[in-house]
Amino acid sequence: MARFVLYVLALLLAACAQAEVNSPAFTLTQVGEGVYVHHGQHLDIDTGYQGDICNMSVVVGSKGVAVIDTGGSLKVGQQLRAAIRTITNKPILYVINTHVHPDHIYGNAAFVQDKPQFVGHAKLAAAMQLRKETYDKLNTQYLGADAQGTVQVLPTLVVKDVLELDLGDRTLKVVPYATAHTNTDITVMDSKTATLFTGDLLFIERTPVIEGDIKGLIAAIDMLKTYPAKQVVPGHGPETKDWIQALDNEQRYLNAVLTDVRAAIKKGDSMEKTMGTAAASEHDKWLLFDIANRRNVNTIFTALEWE
Repeated sequence: MARFVLYVLALLLAACAQAEVNSPAFTLTQVGEGVYVHHGQHLDIDTGYQGDICNMSVVVGSKGVAVIDTGGSLKVGQQLRAAIRTITNKPILYVINTHVHPDHIYGNAAFVQDKPQFVGHAKLAAAMQLRKETYDKLNTQYLGADAQGTVQVLPTLVVKDVLELDLGDRTLKVVPYATAHTNTDITVMDSKTATLFTGDLLFIERTPVIEGDIKGLIAAIDMLKTYPAKQVVPGHGPETKDWIQALDNEQRYLNAVLTDVRAAIKKGDSMEKTMGTAAASEHDKWLLFDIANRRNVNTIFTALEWE
């Protein structure tokens, strides 16, 4: 459970500027027809985790709205909902969580009044409940008063196989994955703009996080490369039309970590030593490398010892 806490402590991502829709202290950026993204602030936990560090997305169809990830607290979720209402008064039909991590799920409570379907991986509810105590303590510790009212809202529509959600003039194709970044990953593809929302299967600029299975994550990236996307919104970092390159960059890092950890184990190096040496070739290519890479090695080392 300590790895989950460390994961949140290390999150950091970039923001970008395009056409913007504003709610007080909260910005949505239009990245396509009916598609908006809020980029979490470029902050490390040492500067103060405020619950607003992941990408949150909104897709507006003729029948209503889908929200993809909701932030790390009720307060952030409320800011997201208020920003949506500056764009459209159409009903919020779906709230989709791309995976279990708290920076992506704890704004759900702000949308309960809209009575949407809360959509998540078939394993998401169990994972949320398993981690509830740890995540609640973390929110209270780091958010203080801003954690008030933040509660878990479990999925009401589970994704076991490929699922299509109807927004009217567009559909969202939701795909579940075997264990990769976590054991609860899904992606969302918008049919109208060919925008692919990857959740944390893809990090741009910031060092990717490995919690689930590094080999499963590498395989998931191979699958993502086959999709007919025109642009990609990652879980953290700017959206991109050069998305194959972004996936290649992440996969290059993951393969470097995997290769170097295997080699260290074969040589008999300790985990501690390997934390300081694995994927050294990637050091200058990613933000927060020294923190995140050590944690990634810690996550995969023991499992790889038993290959």
